[in-house]
Amino acid sequence: MDLEVSPALTIPASELGWRFSRSSGPGGQHVNTSDSRVELLWNVAESAALTDAQRMLLLTRLGRRLIAGVITVTASERRSQLRNREIALARLAELVAAGLAPEAAPRRATKPTRGSGRRHLAAKQQRSATKRQRQRPPAE
Repeated sequence: MDLEVSPALTIPASELGWRFSRSSGPGGQHVNTSDSRVELLWNVAESAALTDAQRMLLLTRLGRRLIAGVITVTASERRSQLRNREIALARLAELVAAGLAPEAAPRRATKPTRGSGRRHLAAKQQRSATKRQRQRPPAE
């Protein structure tokens, strides 16, 4: 089954690699005999589904998560291998979509308003008065 990341990008199932192993966690005796932990592998560097621009963007943004151009997503939360496969596919789609998302516009620095400055000073004076009231009265 192909993985649709966005309307513009679909990763063919032939490019996805799967590995299964025994999972720790819930499941009782069943967990000792079934390979419910899922690893989903996708080679970003050699994928035919990506344009050169998308590939460069993913390689730079996901660089720390890649090992030799391959991204690995793991899922072992559920007892069912099928459910863990679905979770791994969703995580990969989310990761790739975030890696291809346009950067947010840079923040513009603004000055505080005159009213917020007044409120800030009033709050400081109030705290100061509260702390002054906590002090012992001067000894006479």
